Amino acid sequence: MMALRVLSELLQGSLSFDDSGEGSGLDSDSGLEDEQEDADAAAGGESNSSEDEAGPRNTVGDVPLGWYKDEEHIGYDIDGRKIKKRARLGSMEAYLKNADSDTNWIMLTGLNMMVKVIHFLTPLNQRGDLCPPSGSKRRDILNFLLFYVMLEHLVVKLVRAIRKGWIKFDKPKDEANYYLLWGDDTDTADNKRQGLSYIPAPKPNLPGHEESYNPSVEYVPTQEEIDSYQLMYEEDRPKFIPRRFESLRRVPAYEKALREGFDRCLDLYLCPRTRKKRINIDPESLKPKLPSKKDLRPCPKTCYLEFKGHSGPVRSLSVEGTGQWIASGSSDGTIRVWEVETGRCLKVFNVGTDVHRISWNPSPDRPILAAIVGHDLLLLNVDVGDEETQMRTKQLLHIEESAPEEDGDDKKPAVRWVKSEKFDGITLIHHKAASTVEWHSKGDYFTTVVPTGESRAVLLHQLSKKHSHHPFCKLPGLPVAAVFHPTQKMFFVATKKFVQVYDLQKAEVVKKLESGLREISSISIHPGGDNVIVGSKDGKLCWFDTDLSTKPYKMLKNHSKDITSVTFHRRYPLFASSSEDCTAYVFYGMVYADLNQNPLIVPLEILRGHLSSDRRDSCLHS
Repeated sequence: MMALRVLSELLQGSLSFDDSGEGSGLDSDSGLEDEQEDADAAAGGESNSSEDEAGPRNTVGDVPLGWYKDEEHIGYDIDGRKIKKRARLGSMEAYLKNADSDTNWIMLTGLNMMVKVIHFLTPLNQRGDLCPPSGSKRRDILNFLLFYVMLEHLVVKLVRAIRKGWIKFDKPKDEANYYLLWGDDTDTADNKRQGLSYIPAPKPNLPGHEESYNPSVEYVPTQEEIDSYQLMYEEDRPKFIPRRFESLRRVPAYEKALREGFDRCLDLYLCPRTRKKRINIDPESLKPKLPSKKDLRPCPKTCYLEFKGHSGPVRSLSVEGTGQWIASGSSDGTIRVWEVETGRCLKVFNVGTDVHRISWNPSPDRPILAAIVGHDLLLLNVDVGDEETQMRTKQLLHIEESAPEEDGDDKKPAVRWVKSEKFDGITLIHHKAASTVEWHSKGDYFTTVVPTGESRAVLLHQLSKKHSHHPFCKLPGLPVAAVFHPTQKMFFVATKKFVQVYDLQKAEVVKKLESGLREISSISIHPGGDNVIVGSKDGKLCWFDTDLSTKPYKMLKNHSKDITSVTFHRRYPLFASSSEDCTAYVFYGMVYADLNQNPLIVPLEILRGHLSSDRRDSCLHS
């Protein structure tokens, strides 16, 4: 309504506007004058004196206000401190602030807009006064003003919608990224540069005295020296032989100019130069951060005892379950039992032929030693422990008659249990030569491997019932070794390329571990049962985490020759490998209970001191 009232007064000619060339606004120093007023008010403060009521104080002095245009202050107070300028709002902030006030909005649309419209539509007289409109111009002005009133409501709605998030502006589109098809993805200036980057050619060495067309006599070789160059290797011959000419006109053309020019052009075409950046990296930073050896103790360091008595190479070792006794088998045809602490030889079994493998029963109540002697397996009573244990062991190894094992087909039985005539024990006669023997953790079952392609290559034996059977009808390859799971009813069979994991209760394959090795030679199971180490004939050792993957978690290449044996420690986080290169490597292998944490493998020691003919097996004391 205020806008209509102002409009009616304009149409009646009661209002007039002076247009003196400066427009309806203020001059350029009006903002500074407002700030001067604010500064005066701030400097003067609130006071009841008649001096302050007289008028505002001058805080800028007798200088133009334009001098403070680019400064952050506007004058000084009575104490000499700078008076900061009042922060002015931007155009958008001022517009939104005025849009919230009805009075300011009415003044903007009803007065200022109307003044600008009348200035635009109404001609000026010679003195610069506005002429009162009449006739059709009055209707045009009224319609124009009504249009701005309608525009007011539209702008208010738009402002409200923007603030409440009903209207969302489109985000700027991301520019497409272009990549070099035949180049690398490094963000370098050479890749961003348009066209080919300039690579300066290498600067050749400056010519010396010998390259002169008339060098001194001492630089010119004799004919004998030139003939001696022909006897040298091509890479050792000098590339340039100096010659003397009387004048520059007698210097002939270079005889290899055409050939070298062609080779140069061929190199530029086939082998263009590229710019490569060197990365300066400290070699020590590339090494993995491993714990100190002091934190990984105990581990073997030095030779503590030597067990001497065998006259031939020692082929196999085995430690008794309590750690008090150790057995060794040699190619001299003897099996010796030693006391670990003193090195005393307790008993000697003269079997008369090579001993390929021995394995002590892990149960402390059954001091029985299984040894592969020649083609067969021999179970021996070691006679250690108290009298009750020895009597129980004799009853366990007692067999009345040699009855052949029943077989489903008409073939020769795989194993025959017979009483040993020479020793107090049992002999298991196999149809072919056995290579390995391993006990179950409870001490009643054990397995032997006959490295043939038949179904009877892997055999399971039960000591209490004197019974043997072959659980597999078909094997994927030639078996090398077989071991029991420490706690579960699982059975591991290692062939030359793979490791098959069987469930004995369900009689099915659970997993197939792919080693990627040339030929597997030995296998050992961690006491926890979830990790397996495998040795190969190409000197590599693979660590498998069966819960993680069927591929090796780590592959270690330490030995230069075939690995003959690998083993885990029963209590400590240690494992070892022995090889035909007369070394035994001891590793720290910690398996964590947290399944999200990978096992920690750290090499500890290299044990040396054996000859190439007497190192075949390794074991860790329990």
